[in-house]
Amino acid sequence: MLTFWDLLFFLKKSYFFENRIETFAVSVVIIIKKTIKMKKTKQYVGLSLFAAVGLFLIAADHADAPAVTGNASDITDVYAFQGQDSNNLVFVVNSQGLLSPSATAMASFNENVLTEINIDNNNDNVEDLVIQAIKRGNKMYFFGPVAPGTAGTSSTIKTSAASGSVDISQYGQAPVIATNNGMKFFAGPRDDPFFFDLNQYKAILAGTATGFNNPGTDTFAGTNVLSTVIEVPKTALGTSSTVNVWVETKQKQ
Repeated sequence: MLTFWDLLFFLKKSYFFENRIETFAVSVVIIIKKTIKMKKTKQYVGLSLFAAVGLFLIAADHADAPAVTGNASDITDVYAFQGQDSNNLVFVVNSQGLLSPSATAMASFNENVLTEINIDNNNDNVEDLVIQAIKRGNKMYFFGPVAPGTAGTSSTIKTSAASGSVDISQYGQAPVIATNNGMKFFAGPRDDPFFFDLNQYKAILAGTATGFNNPGTDTFAGTNVLSTVIEVPKTALGTSSTVNVWVETKQKQ
C-alpha cells in the first residue's frame, strides 16, 4: 500500500527542546472534524473509513480569513490514515497553500505558531490527547501523544512529553525523516496533494456549465504546501476502536 512515507527516505535524528512554559491561543481550526475507526484485531484491513471512501481521512480548506491566509496559521488540509505498518496511524497537517515554486523556496514555519493535533478517544468531542509540533531554529519539535494541560483554545507546550524532532527539509532537496521510539517525523515543503477543478466548479455555480469535465483540470497542480507529519503507534492513542481528530494552529500570546 502506497503511503506518504514511500515518497521519502528514513534518517534518525536526536532532539533537544528548551524546558520553558509558553502559552498559545487558537488562531484557526480546521473546520471539518472526522472520525477514524481503528480495528484492534491482529488482521488489520485498514481504517473502516477507507472501505467507504478510500478509507482516508481528509479535510480541505484553502481559503481562510485574511488574518491567517497564506501564513503559518493557515491550515489547508488534514489527513489521517493507517501507516504502511498497520499498527501505526499517520497524521499530516498541511499549511500555507497555493505556494508557487518561487514562493515555496521562501516559505517557512513560524516559531510563534503551534500546530496541535487533537484526539478524542471517548467520543465526547473533547480532546483526550494532543500531538504538538513547533519550529525552533531549523528543526520541528514534536510532543505527545499526551493528555493536554487544558482543553480548548489555549495550550501550553508539553515539554515533559517530548517525542522527537526532525530537521526541516528544504525545497528542492532530499526530504529528511527522523525516527524515535517507534515514531516517524517530517516537516517541510511538499506538492499539494489536494486536487480540484476550481474554474469548472465556478462555472457550474454561475450556471454556465452543468457538470465537471472528464478529464478535469487540477487547479492546484504545480502548487505546494508546508507539511507537518507524524506517524505514531495506535497503542499510543488509547484503547478505543474509534477516535475523533481535529487540528488547530495556535499563536503565542
